Amino acid sequence: SIFHANNKSFWNRDIMYDTFKYDKFYDINSYDVNEENSVGWGLKDKEFFEQTSELMKEMPQPFYTRLITLTNHFPFELDEEDKLIDEFDSKSRTLNRYFPTVRYQDEALKRFIEKLKEDGLYDNSVIVLYGDHYGISENHNEAMSEFLGREVTPFEEVQLQRVPLVIHIPGVTDKEPKAIDTVGGQIDIRPTVLNLLGIDSSDQIQFGNDLFAKDKTEFTVLRDGSFITKDKVYTDGICYDKSTGEPSKDKKGCEPYIEKAKQELSYSDQIIYGDLLRFYDSERLKKQSDAKPKDE
Repeated sequence: SIFHANNKSFWNRDIMYDTFKYDKFYDINSYDVNEENSVGWGLKDKEFFEQTSELMKEMPQPFYTRLITLTNHFPFELDEEDKLIDEFDSKSRTLNRYFPTVRYQDEALKRFIEKLKEDGLYDNSVIVLYGDHYGISENHNEAMSEFLGREVTPFEEVQLQRVPLVIHIPGVTDKEPKAIDTVGGQIDIRPTVLNLLGIDSSDQIQFGNDLFAKDKTEFTVLRDGSFITKDKVYTDGICYDKSTGEPSKDKKGCEPYIEKAKQELSYSDQIIYGDLLRFYDSERLKKQSDAKPKDE
């Protein structure tokens, strides 16, 4: 199921979620939304989590749900009574408002986790938290430079594309939480989570890699052709050393990945613009996979 307290037609979600075979899409009509509990795009995150928790309690287990929040999103509006920290002081009102909404979302998530524990769901749930895109656009680089205390270079712009990825694994992360330094993108979330759940997806067409795999290639490509590896960042035709942020003296460190980046973007374009998934036949592919000799 999908939970998102916004209009179901936004981004054509009502059609796409049905196409993706989701059982149910809980849109704005599934929530009690009024002037007091909404701001910006709609329902405040605290209220969203609270109402969603009640809906989840009625769902048969096991279940998969995806929750899409609204408050920590442009234009980053927040009522005064919800601000836990002061705004930043710059010429960019967008950047100034951003930080209080991040702090507010932290508090909303804290309460949501507490609610999951109260409802007996936390200890039996894999929870994946991530941002679906950057926080502040390049239109606010001047103010961002003021906040960071350094120039926003092309290298820094790529760094600002990073989003958080937090995974709670029952009985594992509670005992030994750790930060893992690796390179990945949203395309890697699916194979990572499926592997955590013990689901074999090797016979499926998919992109991305399991982020926990020891033998994976640390590489992710952005839509504009920029890419990031373990040691390098490539953008605007320049290869940067990841540790220093300076143009790399060893430019060959990026060369093996330039064609790989182009190829992955080409695959994406062909599938999306060519609507190639209309030819996808999972049963036929499974039969072909089962028919292969075991040593192949």
